[in-house]
Amino acid sequence: MIRDTRGRPLEYLRISMTDRCNLRCRYCMPKEYFDSKYQFLQRDAILSYEEITMIVDALLDLGLKKVRLTGGEPLIRKNVETLIEFLQPKVEVCMTTNGILLNEKAQDLWQSGLRNITISLDAVDQPTFQHMSDSKIDVNKILSGIELCLDMGFKLKLNTVIQRGINEHATKDIIDLFSGRVDEIRFIEYMDVGETNGWNLHDVVTGSQIRKELGNLKKLENQDQSQVATKYELNGQIIGFIESVSKPFCSTCNRARLSADGHLYTCLFASKGNDLKSLLRMGANQNEISKAVKTIWSKRTDAYSEQRGEESKPKVEMSFIGG
Repeated sequence: MIRDTRGRPLEYLRISMTDRCNLRCRYCMPKEYFDSKYQFLQRDAILSYEEITMIVDALLDLGLKKVRLTGGEPLIRKNVETLIEFLQPKVEVCMTTNGILLNEKAQDLWQSGLRNITISLDAVDQPTFQHMSDSKIDVNKILSGIELCLDMGFKLKLNTVIQRGINEHATKDIIDLFSGRVDEIRFIEYMDVGETNGWNLHDVVTGSQIRKELGNLKKLENQDQSQVATKYELNGQIIGFIESVSKPFCSTCNRARLSADGHLYTCLFASKGNDLKSLLRMGANQNEISKAVKTIWSKRTDAYSEQRGEESKPKVEMSFIGG
């Protein structure tokens, strides 16, 4: 197992399957920037499933325990179940999706061996959902996909980003609809990821403010400190809070991110990544990739959320590096 300069291991890799998405959520891929003129990655610039597998194999030698397939929207990439089949015997595989394609893809995902899915869902009422996602997608399409996954036996988590004045009511709506039916409901503080979402601290609803509004929460004991969510219980349902703004968790962060074009990022708020794709395409073997990542990680000092406001370096967009 390798550790960085603060003693943090590399145990978790978030893999961006694509930089494209079928939503334009205002806090992630605002339409005024990610429009028809935006230059998305071309196919040959994106890592193949074989290349992704080779990188994962190299990281297993360094202590990797878990990978999460994300994006962009991972389910818009063709045959994603093929990659899951490549990885599943070696490492725990999870996925984060906006849920739009679950009705079409759930059966193939199940057959590939995937069992854990996190669904990003910022509201369950149509007006708020369409405003948050800046789309005309019917939220009921996502809700029916969730129902299908529950019926099939998937373990589901829900992620909800809360923005002041927009979807604070979604906390109770989502709890009312899914309490006792999903593994965890998680509320996320609106974060200053990337450079295009117009983030303002005033728009952040903190975890403590949400907890005060919900009431009757009991904090769970003996929590895994490497997990980003602080967990509570409400009437038997696990409620998690991801509080990157008000309660940074940099000191226990064990995550790296692999962009769709093969760059390794050591922080969600990073300004640049390290090019592994070029190494692969120049013929590097698994051992050489492992050595390169070991060098990168051993020099890691990232602690952006602890230092928020002290730096002004440009940040890579969340949709690009597997937010």
